[in-house]
Amino acid sequence: MSEAPNEFAALLGRGRQGDANALRDLAQQYEFKVRLVARYLLGPALRPYLDSMDLVQSVHKSLLLGLRQDKFDVSTPENLIALALTLVRRKAARQWRHLRRQRRLDSGGSGSGGLAEILTSLSSPQADPAHAAQFKDQLQHLCNSLDEIDRRILELRLHGYSSSEIAEQVALTVNALHVRLSRLRQRLRDTGVLDDLL
Repeated sequence: MSEAPNEFAALLGRGRQGDANALRDLAQQYEFKVRLVARYLLGPALRPYLDSMDLVQSVHKSLLLGLRQDKFDVSTPENLIALALTLVRRKAARQWRHLRRQRRLDSGGSGSGGLAEILTSLSSPQADPAHAAQFKDQLQHLCNSLDEIDRRILELRLHGYSSSEIAEQVALTVNALHVRLSRLRQRLRDTGVLDDLL
């Protein structure tokens, strides 16, 4: 039920000019999916600190403001939805890193909890207990298979350390760290964990 390209382009054009009705119609294109993803992303670790509707509203604000300021190159409804979903994932990850950094600074340490435990707490609970146990086992296996440097990078990142802070602690260049983070993201993605957290 995709809009014709010309209709969407006209709607987008009116939205970029500040037409409130057009902006509302654009928001309706992605809002349902963003709400679903926001609820899914807020696992047990984030749910006490961030409401899914606050996350959705933040996406609305960023997306609609970005469209008005012509910051985003959006040509189809599918592009708009993909952009909105990327924003919601990044905002959830940014909130997590902020929360972990604040906890680390407040406690004066790197926090507690094993890697698999932290990653599980960041994921939406599995409805089926068997799937939940399997998911937890996959995470434990992933964490056990990491080399010492990757394990330390993941620990530091999950505790809110910046890339430059991590690079200094593990004696890598920032570029080498980014390569390792990219590989870790892929491994997390393959396991079903939100890779934007890194």
